[in-house]
Amino acid sequence: MIFLLTMMFFIVLAGLSFHRMHLLSALLCLEGMMLTIFIGLSLWPSQLSLAPLMNPLIMLTMSACEAGLGLSLMIATARSHGNDNLKTLSLLQC
Repeated sequence: MIFLLTMMFFIVLAGLSFHRMHLLSALLCLEGMMLTIFIGLSLWPSQLSLAPLMNPLIMLTMSACEAGLGLSLMIATARSHGNDNLKTLSLLQC
């Protein structure tokens, strides 16, 4: 099971590194990485802390916040630049 989760994480990481054309695809890859970590924390034994059920819930909450923030940044980028291509984004073009 650990091998499958590790392979799933690295496949999503490879997708993030090789397919960086649009901001939405990068956000979907980040969400896949967070879900892989969430599944791993859910299946990990209760040796993490005193409240083992709190760790996956905290991770899922952070993942939801990350997804909401990423989508709001994507909408702001699409409104200001007209598209969500990562090549057109630059910090020097404010």
